[in-house]
Amino acid sequence: MPSISSLRRLSAPAPRARIGREARALWQLAWPILIGQLANVGMSVVEVAMAGHASANDLAGVALGVSIWNMVIITLMGVMMAVSPVVAHLVGAREFSQVPHVVRQALWQALGVGLIAVLLANLAGSVFDHLALQAQVRDLAKDFVVITSLALPAFAAYRVLYGYSISLNQTKPVMVIALGALLLNVVVNWLLVFGKLGLPRLGGLGCAWSTLVCVWFNLLALLWWMRRASAYRSTWPFACFEWPHWPQVRSLLHLGLPIGITYFAETSAFSLIALLIAKFGSTEMAAHQIALNFSSLVFMLPLSLGLALLTRVGQALGAGEAHAARFRAWVGVAMALAFAVLSATGMALFNGQIAAAYTSDEAVAGTAAQLLILAAFFQLSDATQVATSCAIRGYKVTRAPMLIQLTAFWVFSLPLGYALGLAPKWLPWAPAQPMAARGFWIALVVGLTVAALGLSALLRFVARQHLPADQHTAISKPT
Repeated sequence: MPSISSLRRLSAPAPRARIGREARALWQLAWPILIGQLANVGMSVVEVAMAGHASANDLAGVALGVSIWNMVIITLMGVMMAVSPVVAHLVGAREFSQVPHVVRQALWQALGVGLIAVLLANLAGSVFDHLALQAQVRDLAKDFVVITSLALPAFAAYRVLYGYSISLNQTKPVMVIALGALLLNVVVNWLLVFGKLGLPRLGGLGCAWSTLVCVWFNLLALLWWMRRASAYRSTWPFACFEWPHWPQVRSLLHLGLPIGITYFAETSAFSLIALLIAKFGSTEMAAHQIALNFSSLVFMLPLSLGLALLTRVGQALGAGEAHAARFRAWVGVAMALAFAVLSATGMALFNGQIAAAYTSDEAVAGTAAQLLILAAFFQLSDATQVATSCAIRGYKVTRAPMLIQLTAFWVFSLPLGYALGLAPKWLPWAPAQPMAARGFWIALVVGLTVAALGLSALLRFVARQHLPADQHTAISKPT
């Protein structure tokens, strides 16, 4: 996390007006992304609610299918994020003629990675055969994975165009399309889950078809918007056909795979924590899900700032303005921290009311309220780690952040959570009694703090290395 002295150094040479201008420019990019992210979260809420009103078995089957779907698409999002810093650098350098080539090659990459994801998702879905599940729940979960896997190539292609659009400072199209997809998701779910207007009643399987329809809608709608909007004309990637250019594809994979691995590691860590907490019963599990769900909603704000920050930093570097890139990076981190202070304060003051809004069960609400206090503690670290990691990716540095975040989650959070949450007798320093969900959340606070500190130091190092050579000691850059 940046120190007070570093924040003072940030403001000392720069007038407040310059900081204000940068903050406004960053927010102008970020707020449409935020609304789009919330709309995407809303789609998951709609599907869970619709399946829950169909039947308990439908809800269970959809929840299992969604667990595979989320893990795959989050990993895909990371891999396809490579297009963002590359295009942002080209835009900053005003080398617009090279952008179409990069986007075309990223789309070829999306096709290949998307097809591999189809195979991996279906292989992951076979795990349901080895779980003690009711036949109806197991069959629904497997069918959900099969149907939604058909959307993965389209999803990968959409994320390429998403990154391309944001790197051109065009964030409002993705917001409008996400809101349209949310509305479409509600309608298609209502029609297929409950069999309205003469359509077959598919129950939870209707959620899978709705997901498939909405992903393809996102891709086609964004293509339609881009074809009509003047902002994309000078970099329109479909003016000609181009076969895969393997050096460019490899370069994108070199940038994107570490991000994808990081996202997969984070998602799988949270999934593993949920499985370990499940042994303590439904109260602990429900409380964990409440705290995690609300924290995920709050996380959309620093994540959106981070995505916008990646564009701002990348464009400054492409223009050869290393000082501006460093300035933008730390202003973005400071903004994320400021919002985190507000969210942490709100969660700490209203933890009971938040928990009560999710459940009427007093035991669940009480435990969830305790976890929300811990979630408030990690808001500062979580906001810092996502803002700094995105800023570093704007420098086209992805492997070093991956190592820091893997260490934070898999070396600190999970082992410490195991020790505190489960309190195995063979550990001499474990607590006398298992702390259950609280132990895992304390470990998350520690892990996220490690990530925030490590990534802040890395951002300082990387930003310094990109300054003119006479202003720092030459040290090789991390990649």
